[in-house]
Amino acid sequence: MTTDTRDLELIALLDRVAEQDHAALKALYDLCAAKLFGLAVRVVGNREWAEDVLQESFMSIWRSAGDYRASLSPPMAWLGLIVRSRGLDFLRRRTTSRSHVTQELDETMAETMEGNSPCPMDTAQASEQAWALHQCLGRLENRQREVVSLAYIRDLSHSELSLQLKLPLGTVKTWIRRGLDQLRQCMSHFA
Repeated sequence: MTTDTRDLELIALLDRVAEQDHAALKALYDLCAAKLFGLAVRVVGNREWAEDVLQESFMSIWRSAGDYRASLSPPMAWLGLIVRSRGLDFLRRRTTSRSHVTQELDETMAETMEGNSPCPMDTAQASEQAWALHQCLGRLENRQREVVSLAYIRDLSHSELSLQLKLPLGTVKTWIRRGLDQLRQCMSHFA
């Protein structure tokens, strides 16, 4: 099938989806889902999340198919833009819902450090937590461990880390987010 023929088929399906044709949505899904899923995986970096993004994308396509204009972009470009947008929305929601993790870590550190004279139980618990944290940090990749350690031990901002380590800002943010996710999962095994 040539690109022009495929585009015409996709345009016709989008026109039918705009008229709320369920069979057309299924046919569109069957034709495009594999490529769009691959794009979603690249955007969110996780196959399970990509499945959610693809589902949200097809819901969005169902609602907005009437807005598609073939004169403005090829159908796969339009569909890809929707998937990319839903993927970025998904990551933003995930980051927002995870922002409490840093606050919890700060609160835990504050509770551990409260008081002038720790009781033996506090000392034992802090020692166990420090050991667990050391074990969990050891499971991170070297660069990821370095970024997380610098961020929290030296209190460097993402921008400062990016400059100091000569890494793109997005890479620093991703490594910190993934590192904290891995640490949280690991520490939950010691709780």
